[in-house]
Amino acid sequence: MSENLISGKTSSKGPKTSAKKQKGENKAKGSSKGKRTQLAKKDEVDLSMASIGHPEIFPLVFTTKTQEIFNCRVDEDVTEENCFKLIKKEDIIQDLKTRATVSDFHPVKKVVLEYPGEELLVVFDAKFQYGQNFYFVASEEAKENLLKPPETAEEKEEKEDEDEEEALEVHPYKPPVHKPWVSLGSEKEVEEESVKDKVIKIKYMISRVRRKFGAPITFTDKNASHVKDSYVECTSYEDKTYSIKMLEKDVGIQMVPKVREASTQTKWTYPKNAATQYFPRQLSNEEKEESLASEKLKEFLTSVHLRMEIALQQNEIMNAFFDDWKALAEDESSSGGKPDVYLKAYQSFTDLRYLKDRTISCVCWHPTIYGIIAVSARQRLSYEEEVNLSDKSLLQQSVILLWSFFDPIHPQIMLECPEDVSCFQFSPTDPNIIAGGCINGQVVLWDISQHEEKLQNAKTDADGIKPSLTEVEQSSTEPPLVRYCAVSSLQHSHKKPVTDIHWLPDYFEDNRMGATSENRAETCVQLVTCSPDCSVFFWDIPATKHPEQPSSEKVKEKDIFYMPLDVPDTFKRLDLCWKPLIKINLCESDPNTEYAPVRISLRELHYHYKTSEKVQSLNTLEVPAKESPYTEMRTPSSKNLKGPENISTGFFVGNEDGEIVYSNWKMEIDSDSAKPVSQKHTQKYTIHTETINTLQKSLFFKDIILSVGGRNFAIWKEGVTNGPILQSSCSAGRYTAGQWSLTRPGVFFIGRDDGNIDIWDLLKKTHEPSHFQNISKSMITFISPWIASPKQHFLAVSDNLGVLHVLEICQTLSDPARNEHATVLDYFEREVKYLKSCEQQFQEYQEIQAKTELKWSWRHRGRKQV
Repeated sequence: MSENLISGKTSSKGPKTSAKKQKGENKAKGSSKGKRTQLAKKDEVDLSMASIGHPEIFPLVFTTKTQEIFNCRVDEDVTEENCFKLIKKEDIIQDLKTRATVSDFHPVKKVVLEYPGEELLVVFDAKFQYGQNFYFVASEEAKENLLKPPETAEEKEEKEDEDEEEALEVHPYKPPVHKPWVSLGSEKEVEEESVKDKVIKIKYMISRVRRKFGAPITFTDKNASHVKDSYVECTSYEDKTYSIKMLEKDVGIQMVPKVREASTQTKWTYPKNAATQYFPRQLSNEEKEESLASEKLKEFLTSVHLRMEIALQQNEIMNAFFDDWKALAEDESSSGGKPDVYLKAYQSFTDLRYLKDRTISCVCWHPTIYGIIAVSARQRLSYEEEVNLSDKSLLQQSVILLWSFFDPIHPQIMLECPEDVSCFQFSPTDPNIIAGGCINGQVVLWDISQHEEKLQNAKTDADGIKPSLTEVEQSSTEPPLVRYCAVSSLQHSHKKPVTDIHWLPDYFEDNRMGATSENRAETCVQLVTCSPDCSVFFWDIPATKHPEQPSSEKVKEKDIFYMPLDVPDTFKRLDLCWKPLIKINLCESDPNTEYAPVRISLRELHYHYKTSEKVQSLNTLEVPAKESPYTEMRTPSSKNLKGPENISTGFFVGNEDGEIVYSNWKMEIDSDSAKPVSQKHTQKYTIHTETINTLQKSLFFKDIILSVGGRNFAIWKEGVTNGPILQSSCSAGRYTAGQWSLTRPGVFFIGRDDGNIDIWDLLKKTHEPSHFQNISKSMITFISPWIASPKQHFLAVSDNLGVLHVLEICQTLSDPARNEHATVLDYFEREVKYLKSCEQQFQEYQEIQAKTELKWSWRHRGRKQV
């Protein structure tokens, strides 16, 4: 029987198989099989385990009643360790007569009646090895093997060892007898596998005539071609032997040391004995006194006294064991070890209703409130669908979601949008004002001042403070939906989607003539937008305070500018009648060429968001309750204001074809028509092969701009017309987003279409990223950094699946190195000098080439005249 059958024995050593046991099992199988062939019939079902090699085993189900009758109750009479139970055959037959078909032995009635023994062995199967809780053995040999298993080989060895220890006998030593070698054919295999040289080796013997031994040798110069057979030219030729392609070749290689005979002439030295001194030589007392009193020792001490004194003083002043090489490193990362560079996952946001099957188009952090981040989403469209946006209806509501770190499941506020928003920005002076650009070309304004307290209390609610009854009712429902305050006129808006939007700085503003003037109110009241319709618009938010009007006009005005009750009247006069202040058309200079701008970068957009502690918020201005917070935003008149000095009106534009265009928004008066006309663009560069997705100015250098598009990126310097000062090589994947670091001048992040982010550190490498990290399985769509505190920096990364990942930036990437600003600036200046030198050399080459062509033309003309 198998090992599993004996597993129920109550032995501490456990069941083990042996050769005798297997023989007994085979006998049991044979005997039981012969008996069952007489009992079995065609119309009966075979319940034995003959299919798995145990025909003597019959699994049975014992009910509680049967267990009580035969005293084999589970966990009382029989257990997993003591699983055997002997039942008399007479008791089983009596049970079959008494309970008939109800008896649990009825399926094996014939096997029980024909059993030769008087007692049947029933085994409790605790592990249901054979499918039931009990089974009985229908063979006497198998029963004996279970109750008295034969001794295993290990037990026999133990007994033999014990017997040998008891009867130790000393046997005399018998030397081994040499037996003759009997070959089994192994030497033939060794001979077949051994490597034999089939090529006959050529032997050369060089000798000299005996009489010339020791004669002087004279060397002379001669031409090898003068003597016959002294010079043979061996030209190279193609050996076809090595051009044969073999699919398989059996080669045996045996690595053995090569043996060769050689001789050399060496300088012979006289052998002499050498010894090693193991004990020191000690002077006697007389020799010591004589040495100390000698004049030679006194002269030596006098000569080295000064040097020893200086050396001892230096050891006292500084540490002699100080490692100067390690002191050159600034930190642990720059001392040669592996830098600790990583982006740690901090939080993630998604929404199954508003972000499902949509891509995140823009991400913005709230300037003043900790942990508030806003995202806008748009439908994932192909290029043809984006071109035909006017023909596509929106099947899903477009909103901007404001999330909080303290509630990553539910949005805090939702901003209603007339169409999908492709870009939006918080106002730098009043974070409650948000401006966004839609895919239909309109510009939208929101005012969330009524919900500012909810955003500030997001952390309080998360800390476990008990909210009020009204707050509980609001939290049980959806987050508040804030309707937009004003939207631009569709007739005067962009004809294609607004792809980029920026607030102009608070220290100057533009008028309709394109002239800049000082903004004394220090509030951002103007916007700049661009669109692929070849236009750049400047928008002005006018003052909402007007003189008193007649009552009839007020009634008409109320009818025209009717706003819902839940919408603040901040910009109600702009709704559906808002027009741009300045329109710049990039196609005026060349009507045959279209410049479709998708990103814009102005040099003067160099502001940081001001916190509420330093600058008074617009919501706290002392104005009447019903008046707009923008009532006192602007000065009464800007005619007498002087334009601020050193304000650049130039801007960079990136278009759909991957071109970078440098233009100017300042208008000039046309001499013919006496009308203001925008200036023509001056430079155009073709660096990228696909649409520009990032065009951002560095926060540390006003004239340094990063452009990302296609499979490369470039860094530009305003005023350098030779091209980019740094351009990356073509990568395997596409770059989809980019962003400068807010704290380190030489660090920026690049997003890829495979979900990775490349981290570039110009202090370490300029030809490849210093580190890269996988963020998502989908394409990266937007990157936005944020400084929460001096020791906590975040990086928001969105993907094409509608998931926003918030990552914590490590200290290596957030803390600037020593003199990093000066080092990066020096690097940019060196690149600019290199570009200028290359351009100068190219111009000199062109001048030389033009002169040579002119000389050649004059000579050719003179020859024709002759």
